Amino acid sequence: MSLTRRQVTVAALGAVPVAFAATGTAQAATPRRTRTLYIAGDSTAAQKYSDAAPETGWGMALPFFLCQDLAVANHAVNGRSSKSFVDEGRLDVILGAIRPGDFLLIQFGHNDEKTADPARYTEPWTTYQDCLRLYIDGARARGARPVLATSVERRKFDASGNAVPTHGDYPAAMRALATEEGVALLDIQALSLALWQKLGVEETKKYFNWTATEQDNTHFNPPGAIAVARLVARELLRHRVLAPRDVRRLDAEIPESWITWPAPAAA
Repeated sequence: MSLTRRQVTVAALGAVPVAFAATGTAQAATPRRTRTLYIAGDSTAAQKYSDAAPETGWGMALPFFLCQDLAVANHAVNGRSSKSFVDEGRLDVILGAIRPGDFLLIQFGHNDEKTADPARYTEPWTTYQDCLRLYIDGARARGARPVLATSVERRKFDASGNAVPTHGDYPAAMRALATEEGVALLDIQALSLALWQKLGVEETKKYFNWTATEQDNTHFNPPGAIAVARLVARELLRHRVLAPRDVRRLDAEIPESWITWPAPAAA
C-alpha cells in the first residue's frame, strides 16, 4: 500500500448536550471532553478505500459500538509490523496527538511474522516485545492508556474442519508482555479463532473477503469487520478499559450499509 495514502479515520463528535433547569430555562451542560481511541495496527484493522471494496478493516466498524463522545482515530496501515510502523514514524504521529485520558489500542503480529523481510520481521520473545514496549511507554508518558490486542485469526481449517491458529508464538508473547507491564489485553486471537470454529468452514467465507475473483482468508468484508469490532468493543468493556456508558449496540444488528469506502487519497 502506498505510503502517500493517509490511514487516519476520526469518528464524528457528538453535539454538546443541553440540560434543562427546573424553571425550564435551557442551560449549557458541562460537556465531557471528547476522548480518542487511537488504533495502531495492520491491514486487518485499517481504513479501506473504494478501490479495495468490499475489503473492510475492523477499525472501520468499531465506532458503531462506541458512544459519540469517544472518537476513533484509525492509524492502522496495510502491511505494517510493530517494527516498520515505528521505523516509518507512524507511532510518532500518534504520540504527537494523543492526550491524557485517551487510549492507544495496539494490534500487530501478522506482518511481524515475515521472516524474509528484515524491515518488518520481529522475533516473538525479543524484538516483538521490545517494539510493543515503545507503544506502551509512549502512551503512558503522555497520560494515555495503552491496550494490547492479539492479532485476529486468519481463516484456516484442517482436514477435520477445525479452525487452526496461524500466529505462532506472537499471541503468547503479547499475553506475557501484558502481564509483565500490567496492560489490559484483548485476546482477539483466541476469541476470533473460537468464532471461526463456531461458524465453520463454509459460513466463515461470508466474513472474509471472498469475491468472484479473490479468495482472501486474511482480510474481512463488512460482516467480518463488524463481527471482529464487536469482539473488540466487548473486550474493552469486559476489561474495564471502557465503562458501560462508553459502548452501545453490543448485541444489536449492524447494517452492512453503514460501512462506506471513501475515494482513495490523491497520490
